[in-house]
Amino acid sequence: MKITKIARMLAGALALSTALAANSARAEEFINVLTGGTSGVYYPLGVALSKIYGDNIAGARTQVQATKASVENLNLLQAGRGEIGFSLGDSVQMAWDGNKEAGFPGKLDKLRGIAAIYPNYIQIVASQESGVKTLADLKGKSLSVGAPKSGTELNARAILKAAGMGYDALGKTEYLPFAESVELIKNRQLDATLQSAGMGVASIRDLSTSVKINVVAVPAADVEKIGAPYMAAVIPAGTYEGQTEDVPTAAVGNFLITHEGVSDETAYQMTKLLFDNLPALSAAHAAAKAIDVKKALDGMPVPLHPGAERYYKEIGVLK
Repeated sequence: MKITKIARMLAGALALSTALAANSARAEEFINVLTGGTSGVYYPLGVALSKIYGDNIAGARTQVQATKASVENLNLLQAGRGEIGFSLGDSVQMAWDGNKEAGFPGKLDKLRGIAAIYPNYIQIVASQESGVKTLADLKGKSLSVGAPKSGTELNARAILKAAGMGYDALGKTEYLPFAESVELIKNRQLDATLQSAGMGVASIRDLSTSVKINVVAVPAADVEKIGAPYMAAVIPAGTYEGQTEDVPTAAVGNFLITHEGVSDETAYQMTKLLFDNLPALSAAHAAAKAIDVKKALDGMPVPLHPGAERYYKEIGVLK
């Protein structure tokens, strides 16, 4: 009898332990933040977001994943291998359309929107030594266009096409991350780099303090040829060392995207905490100063996540 009683007590304790473990597992929330290369803007902002979410979402474990940015992030989200990711607006639109040439296997129908954040500026920078001052001057020269089928590379294709040329007009096309492109220019192994990033990106700041550079204009007429979501913009004088004049270029909006498998409550918290902590994000990178909740729905290429929708209705941005 005593053995039976002890066995029952042990069984009961085991059942209770299992139930508590299950509840604990359910309570724990894993948030993987998909960013970009470590020398870009997505990565420091992703690190800041990860900390904000980890500190303020009960039971949340967060992780930051460095990726090839937009296209990879969207494919990972569709596969449920991330909870929130950064992407350029044209990449999001192509993902929703299932554009295979852009690197998407089919329509990424699980994607859901969190917020429009800040614009990316197409920044084409060449060493003065290369003699490249205009888009036309890139003919026969070497240009790094970002990782293959990354958001930056998709931007490069669009800009060159609008200027009446393709990669075949270049002397050499390199598919490299920002920091590696800069190192090649410093070592006189590359003429120019096209980087789609927030204003004042660290990689180009680094380059401009090491060698004399030319910031190459993208004329407004070329931007108009491409059309939405591209818009005419300006890189203000003094953004980079030795840049004495404003330079016209193109800009494309960035978005934070999630997927339908993320719970409504988590999506709500991720959206709310984004806008509640803009000073911390701006401290991580100045590009975040352009984030404005009143513009959070501008140009959203995919349906909003219901959790994000709840937040925007709560604050009156969405009726």
